[in-house]
Amino acid sequence: MSERDGYQPGVPAWIEAWESDVDAASEFYSRLFGWEAADGGRFTLRGRDVAGVAQGSPVGWTVHVWVDDAAETARRVVEAGGELVDGPSGGTVVFRDPGGALLAAREPAGHAGARVVNEPSAWSWAHLFTRDGEGARAFYGEVFGWATEPFGPATMFRLPGFVGGEPQQPVPRDVVAGMEEMTGAGFPPEAPPQWRVDFWVDDVDAKVARANELGGRTLVPAFDTPINRQAVLVDPQGAVFSVSRITLPSG
Repeated sequence: MSERDGYQPGVPAWIEAWESDVDAASEFYSRLFGWEAADGGRFTLRGRDVAGVAQGSPVGWTVHVWVDDAAETARRVVEAGGELVDGPSGGTVVFRDPGGALLAAREPAGHAGARVVNEPSAWSWAHLFTRDGEGARAFYGEVFGWATEPFGPATMFRLPGFVGGEPQQPVPRDVVAGMEEMTGAGFPPEAPPQWRVDFWVDDVDAKVARANELGGRTLVPAFDTPINRQAVLVDPQGAVFSVSRITLPSG
């Protein structure tokens, strides 16, 4: 399901980089991933929307979940203990979950979301890093209807009935996002809870080197897990993201 023309409610459907210098961010990501900058703060791949960029604060990548009604979503957010940051207006609401992680929800409103996903140079995954896993499980269940299931040290958010991803992926195809609790030396006290985006690439180590050449930096050097090779990077303005390549044996 590399090319899409829409999503169902409750599924992360779009990502947008909030940056202080949009032009500089556009140059960085275009040169890193081979994207083309398009009108309206969009990046495209093969002429199809792949991500967005806008001037905003805090600097970082923001995940947007597809919803039928942004106002109703805002009501659920407040009732579940979240905090509204912006909206609902224009079909979009931006909020923080009870743990402090920023997320957005948007109505389709003529926008089909990311139309290329789950392939090299495209967005593949949204992952929550939080210090309140129990609270996050309850919150996202109430707001989006997500169920949870352990996956090693992490948690999978599942949307019953959804079929996405790719057949060869190492998790069920109704999984829409993941979660990990911020414990251990890798998460100092000052590290804020956050949603992080991951991009698939053909060669993790080469992409790390290229990001550093372009003025970014490495936050976590490339490492191997039972399912992938991954690295965590920071763009020149401070937005954190990861790049990965699935390494499961084929077949």
